[in-house]
Amino acid sequence: MAGKTIAEKIIGRASDDPDARAGTVVEASPDLVMSHENTFLVSKAFSEFGLGRPRNPGKILIVLDHRTPANTAQTAAVHSRIRSLVKEFGIERFFDAGEGISHQIMVEERFARPGQLVLGSDSHTTTAGAVGAFATGIGATEMAGVWAVGSLWLKIPQTIQVDLSGHLQEGVCAKDVALELVRRMGPSGADYKSVEFMGETLPDLPIASRMVLCNMSMEMGAKAAIVPPDSVTREWFRGFEQGHFQMITSDPDANFEARVNVDVSNVLPMVAGPDKVEAAKGVEQFANIKVDQAFIGTCTNGRLEDLISAAKVLKGRKVHAGTRLIIGPASRKVISDAIDLGVAQTILSAGGTILPPGCGPCLGAHQGALGHGEVCISSSNRNFKGRMGSDQAQIYLASPATVAASAIEGKIADPRRYLE
Repeated sequence: MAGKTIAEKIIGRASDDPDARAGTVVEASPDLVMSHENTFLVSKAFSEFGLGRPRNPGKILIVLDHRTPANTAQTAAVHSRIRSLVKEFGIERFFDAGEGISHQIMVEERFARPGQLVLGSDSHTTTAGAVGAFATGIGATEMAGVWAVGSLWLKIPQTIQVDLSGHLQEGVCAKDVALELVRRMGPSGADYKSVEFMGETLPDLPIASRMVLCNMSMEMGAKAAIVPPDSVTREWFRGFEQGHFQMITSDPDANFEARVNVDVSNVLPMVAGPDKVEAAKGVEQFANIKVDQAFIGTCTNGRLEDLISAAKVLKGRKVHAGTRLIIGPASRKVISDAIDLGVAQTILSAGGTILPPGCGPCLGAHQGALGHGEVCISSSNRNFKGRMGSDQAQIYLASPATVAASAIEGKIADPRRYLE
């Protein structure tokens, strides 16, 4: 019998059928479950079970991140109710408004770990696959069921292997590779598949870059995306109590449904849009498109690595008079580190505005919502119509360096000329 993939091993371990293979439906018990403001919806559905408290409150992580600080009185009431639930249920892993974005917190605080099954009531839960976990999004009602019984029915997905070879050029980063991959695969090329990254490029990529790849895999339909744990992963967890920590990798003879090869040496700075993530091309194809707003942040590209990349472009320069540059750090720690390194001051001196940690601009809830006819270049993961405000606005996706270069010129620009 052929060997197993990471997905088969992790879900099999978490289920009542450790020998299960792709295509099998199993009842699996997650190691970590996460929700954000939709905890309010989770709790409403959970209350119908009449059970009092969740089955495993120690596995629950709640992060208020989507509309923070509260943008309306209604949101404030939801936040207040969630705080009360946290106390009532004895949930210790709670991060209030201003602490960070849920996907960032999961990895940054080392809650998500290699070999774990992680469920989150948000589609971009796939981000946690950067540390070798099988992490996937579920609905709020499904999460209520997990709270109640501690398990969930899951169909083990087939796996697509993505082989990354070569080394990134100056001015090119993981976001560019992710956009190139979505361009090739399309929005449904990995529907209900697990995407497993491999290849000689991986040792060059820190956890922050791996998070970008796993996060953006959702934009091609992936159920999960996993970077096999290696020496980079071990270093990430150095000094942290390990607990449930299994460095699970696929067997050499595992059965992969398909294999995609990407030579990252040939990847250029990419831009995608408007309206479709897969509409990605080299930055030169978008040259001279005027931008009203440039946004760097979100669960995709709001990490210290991203702010440093932007600061290298911005240092000693000014944001174009007709363009707004908004920065949304992924966590309080990211802001603190950026201040300590002088990165925050570089951004501010260039004319950028730094927001509290959160998701607001990305989903158009507040803090930088776009008006009719405006154009934004963003380091976020989605550019659908109406995503960041008006459905008459246009959104282009790019790396933090490309966004920073575009902010300087007031039009979509290649960052490489600023990094020579």
